[in-house]
Amino acid sequence: IIKSAPVSSNGKIVIGSTSGFVYCLDLSGKKLWEFETENSIEAPALIVGNSVYVGNLQGQLVALDLNTGKLRWEYECENQISGSPNYWTSGETTSIVVGSYDFYLHCIDAETGKVRWKYESDNFVNGAAACFDGKAIFGGCDGFLHIVDIASGKLVTKIDAATYVANSVTVADNKVYLGDYDGKFSEVAIQSKEVSWFWEDKDTRLPFIASPALKGNSVVIGNNDKHIYCFNRQDGSLNWKYNTGKKVDASVVISGNKVLAANTRGDLIILNLSDGKAVWTYELGSAIVNNPAVFSKKIVVGAYDGFVYCFGE
Repeated sequence: IIKSAPVSSNGKIVIGSTSGFVYCLDLSGKKLWEFETENSIEAPALIVGNSVYVGNLQGQLVALDLNTGKLRWEYECENQISGSPNYWTSGETTSIVVGSYDFYLHCIDAETGKVRWKYESDNFVNGAAACFDGKAIFGGCDGFLHIVDIASGKLVTKIDAATYVANSVTVADNKVYLGDYDGKFSEVAIQSKEVSWFWEDKDTRLPFIASPALKGNSVVIGNNDKHIYCFNRQDGSLNWKYNTGKKVDASVVISGNKVLAANTRGDLIILNLSDGKAVWTYELGSAIVNNPAVFSKKIVVGAYDGFVYCFGE
């Protein structure tokens, strides 16, 4: 089963599987290398330069050589990693930040694998941290947004999100965009710590498992109520919604003026960003729970049947 999203660099595609393997493919689908970790991989890998960083459900974080798949180092969290690692570079120093179900956000030296610091929250850290301006921000299962200084590991500020945040947040223009487990989608101003606007369907209140994608004045996200929603970032008004026919766990991808989405029935869908009209659909027939990706005019996606699919030129 493939639950993680593909990532790409220098003509190479990297993806993990629930069997614990990391696979590196070229754009023709040829396998270049594989590396076996100790447990299931559900989060996307991170590629920085010639290194691949990937975590698994045992809490093992490995750094691999992108060209050879050889192990550079490994680091152990005390519980599972279900969100992608992220990174921040300051001067000569690159730090990897990753959350875990051990309640901590871990900061690790990208070169050596040595821990720099650990920041403790009050519950599971499910999604990836967003990194901006030397800070890491993440929503926890403790119902708070945590903003942590990457250099020191000290808390900058904490914002009450009121409920469990199951996904990765998106940051732009000092605003945080997040969907929560109670079916509310919000824009939060970092400086004032106030909710600028929010949207919810009071009839369904189904969770946002996916993370939002931004383009210009639009923010797009899928929900377990089967819909893709596009909101106006200025005031939170609904631009459009599209019914995919099955729940949406996968984050959408915006490429140009198109939105690429997938659902748990295995439908791949391309929508116009402007009006939400479908311009292309494909029935894969196997559940997709993490985002497809676009590389070199190709769409690449992993599915529950264990296959990686590529569409395009």
